[in-house]
Amino acid sequence: MSELLVDFITSLDGYASGEGWPGFWGLEGPEYLAWLGEQPEVTYLMGANTYRLMSGFAAGEVPDGQDEFRPEVEASVNELTQAPKVVFSSSLEEPLTWANSTLVRDDAVETVRAMKSSGSGLLSTIGSLSLCRSLLRAGLVDRFRVGMFPVITGATGAERIYDGYPDVALEMIEHRTFDGRIQLVEYKPRVLEHPPLGAPA
Repeated sequence: MSELLVDFITSLDGYASGEGWPGFWGLEGPEYLAWLGEQPEVTYLMGANTYRLMSGFAAGEVPDGQDEFRPEVEASVNELTQAPKVVFSSSLEEPLTWANSTLVRDDAVETVRAMKSSGSGLLSTIGSLSLCRSLLRAGLVDRFRVGMFPVITGATGAERIYDGYPDVALEMIEHRTFDGRIQLVEYKPRVLEHPPLGAPA
């Protein structure tokens, strides 16, 4: 059975990006980049908006406010290009131009449920906030990982990650610090029907 990882990179205040900020908020370091390079092969899951953004980067479109890709970001995009990707969308048209991408028009929750039961590898989301929220609500997420970068983007932050989420209990699986500044936390999530009635013993 496959395992599903929801994987976010965020500012401290829970934004997925910030207007005018470079990728990784410009704060990735050698320890963090080395760790990224050691990650196992995965099949990435994404929605249409993330596909449009990331496939544009893969085609050479430079993010707004930048003259060129930094080498670290270019390497990350190249790795994504080589990986298998499943794109859930009713608006995109086939054939998808980004290599190794498969378009799925069926219900994302039921498709991922079937992928988990019939597969053996690791599935991981990338971006795609509404997709992540739907998969979490459906109880399909095995691991919830967040890399928190030491910035607060209150004035420029975009894509608030946790808006619309249910209440979720999180059991710590792993935590570590990269380059003395980036915090990684990983949890096993459990969606709650209501807040706990008492404090933990």
